[in-house]
Amino acid sequence: MDANDRLLRSAEELLQNRDDSRAKLALAEAHAADIAHVLQQLPPTDRATIFRSLNPEQAGDVLSELDDATLLGLVRSLDDVEVSQILDRMPAEHAADVVDELSTEHAEKILDLMEDERSEEIQEILEYPEDSAGRLMSPDIVAVRETSTVEEAIQHIRKTVTEERPFGVYAVDDHQHLIGRVPLRRLLLSDPRSLILGILEDEEVVSVNATMDKEEVARVVAKYDLVTVPVVDEQNRLVGTITVDDVIDVVQEEASEDIFRMAGSDAAELERRSPGQVAMLRLPWVLLTLLIEMLAGVVIHYFDRTLGKVILLASFMPVIQAISGNTGLQSVTMVVRGLATGQVQLSRWWEPLWRQIQTSAILGAVCAVVVGVIGYLWHSLTFGLVVAISMFVSVNLSGCAGTGIPMLSKRMGFDPALTAGPFETAFQDVLGVTIFLSLATALLSWLV
Repeated sequence: MDANDRLLRSAEELLQNRDDSRAKLALAEAHAADIAHVLQQLPPTDRATIFRSLNPEQAGDVLSELDDATLLGLVRSLDDVEVSQILDRMPAEHAADVVDELSTEHAEKILDLMEDERSEEIQEILEYPEDSAGRLMSPDIVAVRETSTVEEAIQHIRKTVTEERPFGVYAVDDHQHLIGRVPLRRLLLSDPRSLILGILEDEEVVSVNATMDKEEVARVVAKYDLVTVPVVDEQNRLVGTITVDDVIDVVQEEASEDIFRMAGSDAAELERRSPGQVAMLRLPWVLLTLLIEMLAGVVIHYFDRTLGKVILLASFMPVIQAISGNTGLQSVTMVVRGLATGQVQLSRWWEPLWRQIQTSAILGAVCAVVVGVIGYLWHSLTFGLVVAISMFVSVNLSGCAGTGIPMLSKRMGFDPALTAGPFETAFQDVLGVTIFLSLATALLSWLV
């Protein structure tokens, strides 16, 4: 039995006997993420019982680890006073995430019951755009005046740092404008009478604006290998910090979201919606793709006389569609990822396109030779040339489309992960069949 199974059994034992000290101890010593995983496996009616057995600090950590659907159901099953007391003990940015999931009326009730200072911090965070750095940051900052001495700064840090979390020390002026970062090594080794201004990092401090998109924040943190990054407002005033653990969560969330969207779906739909709602959400994309695919049927019907004379052509159509479609989908995946990580720049669109042209030419040539030889052995030299040329052209066009469609979607303001995959696949199926049958019709007299 692994650790998760043991913890789940402890929770079940506690449900049967509320005074089971061994089960209580097992939950008290468990990590918040493990408890959240166990709660998600329990029936909704039992989650509140287990959750209430946790101490307020641990309960707050567990709330931060729950998926949206479980969190919302759990909060609704608790008393408003209980929820407010737990949120009072949570980091403001995590409490803001919880409040943001509630209805406006419910959120206002909870905020009114909370401590005034914490309630104001949460409301300030919620004023920032949904996917911005402001929603991700912690307002708990470690900032010292540039005119302070090293000794004064150390005393301030001792009073300020209360949580077991990564932190950076930043220097600010009298108006809270960010001046620079204070290296902890220098702070500890410098003369206690030295001024903070004299021990700042030599390099300019890397910061992000509170309105910056969280994906861009993740790129900044990855580019400069930061453990914490300061967040500033439009006047360059220090308003918070973002730690690398929050950035990792963003990267995982966005990666999962992109994977779902490339299939024409919504990343959160499986968690929040019923099967019927999921079907209705995905139906428009499925129907739109179906309509495009129907064009392939129209093309095949248009060339039915050609197929009637050389029925073997029908055997190679799915091969060309599959290989060219797969090439295009691979291109889509690489470009969407490149756009997300910043490796693909729209201002230099020709670079990925040129690389893809070279790659597709190699792939198309190899696949064309293989199907061409098979077509020659199966039917004739002319037939082999038809399938080889069709394969080469289709693979190259598919590769270019798979590279160009995501960039065009991004340029037009659409989400490339949502639009590129389904449209590229359907587009390529129609194009591949058209090229293949048009070429076969042009050379029909040599095929029969």
